[in-house]
Amino acid sequence: MSQHQNSVSEVCPPRQPRSAESSPQRIGDRREFFKTMGTLSVGLSLAHLGTGAAASADAAKVPQIPFGKVRLSRLMCGSNPFNAGSHLSTFVNQEMRSYYTPEQILKTLRRCEEAGINGWQISGLHNLDLYRRLIDEGGRMHIISLGRNPAELPALAQGGCLGVAHHGEVTDQLFKAGKLDEVHEFLKRVRDAGMMAGISTHMPAVVDAVESKGWEPDFYMTCVYERNRSNEELKNLLGYVPLPSREVYLEEDPPRMYQAVRNAPRPCLAFKILAAGRLCDRRDTVERAYREAFQGIKPSDGVIVGIYDRYSDQGGEGAAWTTQYA
Repeated sequence: MSQHQNSVSEVCPPRQPRSAESSPQRIGDRREFFKTMGTLSVGLSLAHLGTGAAASADAAKVPQIPFGKVRLSRLMCGSNPFNAGSHLSTFVNQEMRSYYTPEQILKTLRRCEEAGINGWQISGLHNLDLYRRLIDEGGRMHIISLGRNPAELPALAQGGCLGVAHHGEVTDQLFKAGKLDEVHEFLKRVRDAGMMAGISTHMPAVVDAVESKGWEPDFYMTCVYERNRSNEELKNLLGYVPLPSREVYLEEDPPRMYQAVRNAPRPCLAFKILAAGRLCDRRDTVERAYREAFQGIKPSDGVIVGIYDRYSDQGGEGAAWTTQYA
């Protein structure tokens, strides 16, 4: 969930000074006081999505879907914030890079796992070594990866990767160039390496085209915003070209992709449901995005969200909303 410094979610209300009238000494029924405080403590723990017993309860509740031979939580952890790819600005990229040391990435993943998130999407071989370290230290995460280079597939398979999706940026370029069949060849190579073969895209038209070809990939990764429109396409659609033209997010896009996802007879993993952080300024817009995502996709589908927990417990928040709306 890409989020900048001024968009901190206010999870827990600020603590107010205790007045004399509200002190324990002025409460006649001591048992009632402790009962009240116990209820308040539980409420604050849930509001903050804390650790310990509350987190264990969250982990038990997060819905899962079948994915090959395993079951994945319907919320997976993305990797863009870990890799300083905010899709917002160079400044936010630098903030993410300074925060996400290898140790902090592992800490965030452990918190996600504690909250019930058991899937992580990486990109190529990047962070595969961290995944192996996580597993060696007792982690139970599963990973899938984006890929474009067949030479990386043996290492991904050996590293424990469940599946590889053809990289969405490349998929869309090939589709526009009339060369989508090259993606089919990549799927075959992934399966030959012993992994599930998927296709990532930012375009509903790609999902429809693949289904019409009868390729039967094992899964899709589907960006709910069509980011790769050319300047000409944007001008025809809007009458002008916004800047930067490579990062235009239209609120009309998610319903189109969700329709393609519902039409696809195989699992889809929707990503960028928060418009790469553009919906993160307020807690209610984040919650609405989660709700609309799970309302828009099939029960056999999931979502991938990048976690930037520098200022709030985004892994716990996302797990709670997934439990509520999935």
